[in-house]
Amino acid sequence: MRWSISIPQLGVDSFDADGVQAYLARVEELGFEGGWVMEQAVGQTPFIAPLELLAYAAACTTRIRLGVAVLVTSLHDPLQLASAITAVDRLSHGRLDVGVAPGGGFRKFEAFGVDRQTFVARFTEGLQLMKAAWSDESKVSFDGRFRRVDDLPIQPKPVQRPHPPIWFGANAPKALARAVRHGDAFLGAGSSSTAAFRQNVATLRTELGRQGKDPAGFTIGKRVYLAVDDNPQRAREHVLTGLHRTYGQMPGIEEAPVYGTPQEVATGLREVRDAGAEMILLHPLGRNAAEDREQLERLAADVIPQLD
Repeated sequence: MRWSISIPQLGVDSFDADGVQAYLARVEELGFEGGWVMEQAVGQTPFIAPLELLAYAAACTTRIRLGVAVLVTSLHDPLQLASAITAVDRLSHGRLDVGVAPGGGFRKFEAFGVDRQTFVARFTEGLQLMKAAWSDESKVSFDGRFRRVDDLPIQPKPVQRPHPPIWFGANAPKALARAVRHGDAFLGAGSSSTAAFRQNVATLRTELGRQGKDPAGFTIGKRVYLAVDDNPQRAREHVLTGLHRTYGQMPGIEEAPVYGTPQEVATGLREVRDAGAEMILLHPLGRNAAEDREQLERLAADVIPQLD
């Protein structure tokens, strides 16, 4: 099992540089594989922009992989996003993982000048254009529905070849098939339950076989929102407060997290592992770096050893 953990991202007060640096140092000391952030370009939750925060994290770390899940790439200009991703990959010396998704129908597409009727097509074409920008070709030509370029010089290129690993976020069967077709890995949403994740894994495995892809080359992971506390009720209150801070009153959100004593959290994570997760992204929901650091220490000392 591969373990990653979220990077403190809330920007409620001034940026706690010392706290985030100490947190990242401890993540590396404890042997976690990666540190991840998420994107919310518009909304009430004050998230620091993901790629910018990962660029900062790249300067604070030397070993862990740095991931974002997911970038709603239908809301971005493909060439500008490809350039920003390349920058973070180079600043981290090739340690970047990139999660992508087209976004659901609830997105504020009009705020970004995107036609709600074409966002999936824009997403797919945009990803193809980004891959072209990352290719070994010094000049790129592309003739698409939404974008056309002819002998466009694009430099520099990412360290990782042919590009940083592309993780997909998806839920519907067609979207999961798209993930297998265009992606390198899948990350189940933290807002989905373990039962829903298990169904997604079954669909992914079917699609891998149907599309003739080697399952060994396609990693399956899941983000897990969680809280560890010797008092189970206090753990529940902590995790639900954090979820409602992020997702409001989203239906079904209270079924998603894992919480309770170290033994109860270990049981919940074991269920995620048994449902098919090869990588679990642990995501505490603290208000600041100090609260996330407390959860980090408890997870490393009291929970993960039960799953070795």
